[in-house]
Amino acid sequence: MAYDELFGQADALLRELGAEHAAHPGGTLLAHLHRVRIRLATWNARPALQLAGLCHAFYGTDGFPHPLLPLDRRTDLVAAIGEEAESIVYFYASCDREATYPTLAAPFRDRFTGRTHTPTPALRQDFADLTAANELDLAAEDPAFLDRHGPALLGLFTRFRPLLSEPAWRDCVSVLVSSTHQHGS
Repeated sequence: MAYDELFGQADALLRELGAEHAAHPGGTLLAHLHRVRIRLATWNARPALQLAGLCHAFYGTDGFPHPLLPLDRRTDLVAAIGEEAESIVYFYASCDREATYPTLAAPFRDRFTGRTHTPTPALRQDFADLTAANELDLAAEDPAFLDRHGPALLGLFTRFRPLLSEPAWRDCVSVLVSSTHQHGS
């Protein structure tokens, strides 16, 4: 199936599940998800990662606990976006941020199962770029979010630097460094 068709299916499922009516910084959840996908596209992320960016909130996240789909319906998302993209979505959603964010090198803790495992380097890289795309969208859309979280995000992405793609890192610096210096943080 062509990726354009998968993007269309993902958008249709998001709309069916109410994402266009869910409030989110910068408008609606659907608008945020599209901006995250577009940001990943500008970084030349492969289509599966872009699809994951579009769908990253399907199971909720540690920071956005409002799932669109329960975990027992993972096959619905696999059918819409493919197995590779869905596995990135699950991995992103399952992240226990407190346990994982300090280094992303230590064993990863799945907040749904409580189990720990060591993800592949490729999955850690996808996670780092998706996290950056998500947080940078929030920072770009909400000045209060940027003021409150900009310095901590810069620290996080500096720690993630070995995992981030070069375009993602440049965007982190562009959005977060100028803000940190403007606000004296």
